[in-house]
Amino acid sequence: MFDRLELHHVGPAPELVFDFAHRLNLITGDNGVGKTFILDVAWWALTRTWAGHPAAPHRGAGLKPRIAFEFEGKRKPVRYSSEYDFKSQSWTLKGGRPPNPGMVLYARVDGSFSVWDPARNYWRNAPSLGVDAPDRPPAYLFSSQEVWDGLKPDGKYLCNGLIADWASWQGSNKEPYRQLRQALHALSPSDAELLVPGELTRISLEDVRDMPTLRTGYGQEVPVVYASAGVRRVITLAYLLVWTWQEHLQASRLMNQDATRSIIFLIDEVEAHLHPRWQRTVLRSLLKVHPRPFNAVRKSRAESER
Repeated sequence: MFDRLELHHVGPAPELVFDFAHRLNLITGDNGVGKTFILDVAWWALTRTWAGHPAAPHRGAGLKPRIAFEFEGKRKPVRYSSEYDFKSQSWTLKGGRPPNPGMVLYARVDGSFSVWDPARNYWRNAPSLGVDAPDRPPAYLFSSQEVWDGLKPDGKYLCNGLIADWASWQGSNKEPYRQLRQALHALSPSDAELLVPGELTRISLEDVRDMPTLRTGYGQEVPVVYASAGVRRVITLAYLLVWTWQEHLQASRLMNQDATRSIIFLIDEVEAHLHPRWQRTVLRSLLKVHPRPFNAVRKSRAESER
């Protein structure tokens, strides 16, 4: 799990130090104080990739911007300190295979999503074949639209997207669909407002996809693309949790290795667009979705901490 993050002359203050708890962490504060920035740096420390723009250092005579971090690796604790190299305009990192932090997920407030999977993104290590190099995607970085329509860089189908996968899972009615239903149930606002899949439908002559729907309390089934902002936020969280875990299981089977026992979930404003009662329950609900522990969550509204 993620244990410690230190920022020196980078970000909103000359120095920031965080010692994280193993189960749940809340970062709160006014707008503009750097909460999202902390999550961006945490994602980089764990995955060696930036979900957005790299962190900019402070500049001035004698300053040595530094990011230090500690987390539990697969085999041993990882402690590292990275300094900013002004000549190369980048943060220094050790050479060779990076440490393995387990599964890392990052849900950003704009609807984009990032995934680092130790089975699909970690360097292949096959000395007998002369391979020990970054031959796999460094991470899966979804825009908000790619979460829905799929991730297909350079013609490669890395993810079908929420609409296609949900319809496929529902049609086969196997384990992924059962997990999706369980996740939606756990993340529902209340027992009186359950998120329950309805029948697949078509929404226009120009869109031939089978569209997932949600049943409503007033008897109608609403296509997911027409759901409220809060509901869309929650169903994308449910979908990506299930998709990430299912793809990790498939990759682990192919590689004849055990599935990871660690998941770090970074969430930027998990309560965004939710009504106050739902804000007060969504964190507890997230902890029920998956048996693995989540390690870091950002929240910014005092109401939702109660």
